[in-house]
Amino acid sequence: MALVSQSNDEKVPAGASAPVGAQLQVGGEQRVLTGDEKAAALLLALGPDYGKPIFDELDELEVKQLSRAMVRLGPITQEMLDDLMIEFVTTISSNGSLSGNTDSTERLLLSFLPQDKVDAIMEEIRGPAGRNMWEKLSNVQADVLAAYLKNEYPQTIAVVLSKIATEHASKVLAVLPEELAMDVVARMLGLDPVQKEILEKIEMTLRTEFMSTLNHTKRRDSHEQMAEIFNAFDRQTEARFITNLEEVNRDDAERIKQLMFTFEDLAKLDMSAIQTLLSKLDKRELALALKGANDSVKDSFFNNMSSRAAKMLQDDMAGMGPVRLKDVDEAQTRMVATAKDLAAKGEILIMKSKADDQMIA
Repeated sequence: MALVSQSNDEKVPAGASAPVGAQLQVGGEQRVLTGDEKAAALLLALGPDYGKPIFDELDELEVKQLSRAMVRLGPITQEMLDDLMIEFVTTISSNGSLSGNTDSTERLLLSFLPQDKVDAIMEEIRGPAGRNMWEKLSNVQADVLAAYLKNEYPQTIAVVLSKIATEHASKVLAVLPEELAMDVVARMLGLDPVQKEILEKIEMTLRTEFMSTLNHTKRRDSHEQMAEIFNAFDRQTEARFITNLEEVNRDDAERIKQLMFTFEDLAKLDMSAIQTLLSKLDKRELALALKGANDSVKDSFFNNMSSRAAKMLQDDMAGMGPVRLKDVDEAQTRMVATAKDLAAKGEILIMKSKADDQMIA
């Protein structure tokens, strides 16, 4: 879909002027809109009547992508809308400013999607608890999922593995019986687009026959659960609990620290993962989060941006003046949550380095 661009910075030939709308004014400060944000603002302005034909051409992933952008969009002034319409060579009449938020996004989706579909999309946007079936399967232990799938038809296994995170699919494939695994590989290589009805039937079967049983029988690793709880702490509370736990049981403390994914770990993401994460973040919230970051984390993000975008972000950070540590902590926590959601969907790969990892030159 041409409206949805993955690039935050648009290339401009030498001597040409930058596209109108690439830089927009918000409260006297420049704000750079991503392709997702531009498309979200445009569709919100078009409304249900004119927006529906465009949404009808999008697949479910694109609808979710735009819905997320709408929810995070925030206020869009009339001046910004005017610039945006010029950029898209579009003439449209608007009654004033609009705001992208949960309610406006949900109302727009309800104008052309059934209630259950809208509920599923909005639940997923609101938090990790709303992850879809394929994302949930990507968090199931590989041997557990393989033990269930080996009793299914090879074609069904091929469909399931094509939908879950690539890294997890490789682990599941590796523990399947070899003959069955090679049959699945052959079918995945020749896999045609799966009809929507068949895919929904597979999802329903997995939800009723596998996930429901798994939820009742699986005992969650206590260290993993505690690591997630510690991740949700602000940094002072986290440090206090870790320090106290180290005094009581150093092994438990070390295990939890290894399982935790912190804001500082974002600096360890590879280049493509950081760029994907940048495309999903609100620029003002990014500035707030980096305001309290160490130099390593800041450099990791600045080095994955254009020099112009990095300079604008640094100016935004400097222009904020003193900020509350609590606000910085909350912004950093939301960035970590976004990274985890992207990892759960297979869009980025998060790798925690263990203390006993050995490196060979």
